[in-house]
Amino acid sequence: MKILMVLTSHDKLGDTGNKTGFWIEEFASPYYVFTDAGAEVTLASPAGGQPPIDPNSQTEDALTAATERFEQDDKAKNKLASTCKLEEVNVDDFDAIFYPGGHGPLWDLTNNEYSICLIEQFWSKGKPVAAVCHAPAVLLNAKSPAGDPIVQGRTVTGFSNSEEEAVGLTNVVPFLLEDALNDNGGHYRKVEDWQPYAVQDGMLITGQNPASSEQTAERLLDVLRAQV
Repeated sequence: MKILMVLTSHDKLGDTGNKTGFWIEEFASPYYVFTDAGAEVTLASPAGGQPPIDPNSQTEDALTAATERFEQDDKAKNKLASTCKLEEVNVDDFDAIFYPGGHGPLWDLTNNEYSICLIEQFWSKGKPVAAVCHAPAVLLNAKSPAGDPIVQGRTVTGFSNSEEEAVGLTNVVPFLLEDALNDNGGHYRKVEDWQPYAVQDGMLITGQNPASSEQTAERLLDVLRAQV
């Protein structure tokens, strides 16, 4: 199994003057789910090199077993520091694509032409597409071969309006993901704030929040194993 993980290159949290990026748990947990299962993981980002880590995801209350494992893993750290550029990626080299969240993707990956093209190519070839927390935003501008939004008519989840309100960023983010998924024809579903929740609809797998990252990755593996 060969899995492409795509991370944000955006590090500015709107006009707040604060930093953002990707949420380390949403990278680390899926990364180890994949590698422990024997998958070959390639990391990519719009700018290449080291993607920005949201500093809030490195505070003590955000740490998990996976993030602590990553902190001791020099090989994984070096791999993260040298992501390839999205424009260099060939979809034929991979079996699936996975997007970790964090607020960064709302600004760059949502509208990134290379990311959108990759998603559309994976989709048209029947290869699974997965995203967790804020990362389902990357699906908003991706179309099916018929020209419809990929999320249209599909059950999806992602960071909820109530979770965005809880972290105080409702008026900072460029859009609310829950609303945007609904506006694009998705059948948005959620559970209580901060509880694990992932849904699969065909080749599309989405997770609600950081606590859902492992479950989202496991569902992606299940799909890949079923294709063998």
